Amino acid sequence: TIEDPDIVLIHDGVRPFVGLDLINRTLNALDKVSAVVPALPVVDTLKKVEGGKINKTVPRNDLWRVQTPQGFHFKDILAAHRSLIGLDLTDDAAVAECAGLEVTIVEGAEENFKITSPDDLARARRNLHPNLSGIRVGSGFDVHRFGPGDHLMLCGIRVPFEATLIGHSDGDVGIHAVVDALLGAIGAGDIGHYFSSTEDRWKGTDSEMFLSKAVELVRNRGGNIIHVDVTLICNRPKISDIRAAMIQRMAEIMTVSVAQINVKGTTTDGLGFTGRGEGVAAQAVATVSIADG
Repeated sequence: TIEDPDIVLIHDGVRPFVGLDLINRTLNALDKVSAVVPALPVVDTLKKVEGGKINKTVPRNDLWRVQTPQGFHFKDILAAHRSLIGLDLTDDAAVAECAGLEVTIVEGAEENFKITSPDDLARARRNLHPNLSGIRVGSGFDVHRFGPGDHLMLCGIRVPFEATLIGHSDGDVGIHAVVDALLGAIGAGDIGHYFSSTEDRWKGTDSEMFLSKAVELVRNRGGNIIHVDVTLICNRPKISDIRAAMIQRMAEIMTVSVAQINVKGTTTDGLGFTGRGEGVAAQAVATVSIADG
């Protein structure tokens, strides 16, 4: 059998934006009292109206707007409800009051509003779909052909292979696509603008340096990397075997969590240069938030 709980929180389903802080405040207060409700002080001036005309101004000093979840010791509120069956009371706090329980308030939260009107519903929709004006999305694409070698670099990982990817730097096609995606998201040109293939100083360079620079540029512009998605297009090597390692390394370079990086592989069903096994292509999409929108 299920045992009765020691305490219970009773919440109004039309308050969908209740936060963890408010829940914890209510629970913590129950350590010392028998009934707790979150509430906010009334800030608007209140008028008593009769026949469409103001009768008087109501003092608001001791008036509070009560919210939920309302917290109780279970046995107390259960007994209160059982003793007051048939009464028309508007909330559980009123039941507790009528039963002689002392009800204490804790600080409520403005965002924990009640949806009762079309305007409330519109506000809720805005909360669920916040302004995306500060979100930027960039895309990147790169290709490198195979050449003689015994390994290749993919998304920062050294992969033993019977060939290498030919490029001015280390040929890391995955990182190059991500760099272009990040630069595109902040409107900062492309990888060639910063690391031209015509300059000898970049010959053989570890592409991780390019990615670190792109991340620095994003953050210097007040940007925050939300997510990066990379698709590697090739017959071989098999991406699923090295996917986790690539995600881990990319997250380390960009100093983000692995949950913010995705790497996947696909083929072209034998079509084109990747289908013929002549090289690897990569495309990337980067989502970035900019503080100033």
